Amino acid sequence: MALTHFNQSGLPRMVDVGDKPDTAREAKAEGAVAVLPETLELLRQQQESPPQESGPLKKGNVLAVAQVAGIMAAKSTWQMIPMCHPLPLSGVDLAFTLDETRNCVRIQATVRTTGKTGVEMEALTAVSVAALTIYDMCKAVDKGMRIESVRLIAKSGGMSGDYAAAETADAANDG
Repeated sequence: MALTHFNQSGLPRMVDVGDKPDTAREAKAEGAVAVLPETLELLRQQQESPPQESGPLKKGNVLAVAQVAGIMAAKSTWQMIPMCHPLPLSGVDLAFTLDETRNCVRIQATVRTTGKTGVEMEALTAVSVAALTIYDMCKAVDKGMRIESVRLIAKSGGMSGDYAAAETADAANDG
């Protein structure tokens, strides 16, 4: 297999997808933000009660803001990744799980379109920016957070067919 984003001279190019048929496409990506147990508890408290104007996470509801940031990122992927095509996304959804066993926030993004090219980069970008947003909003209480294990876990549609990751990443496993 050859890399597709280079022309015959070895210079970068945007792949021409003009002759490809439109097909339904979906991609799922995941990642995690490893945090201190105290940070995870603050996030849990935010989910159970309205945000406070004061306190350690006074920027607002962290996961709600990360949700919007992830959606915006998926929609803007073509503006950040040089060889990505602008795509009419038909759906973007993010899910967050507070994992007390591994002291992390697990993030999963699902992105859909009907088009000529896939949405893997959009799903990966959604997870990455959601993770960065969590970091930004929690850094006042936890500067040692780690963004980990961002990866594609599944995709469907297109000429290359379906893909499913062999196993779930052991994100944010400290031991």
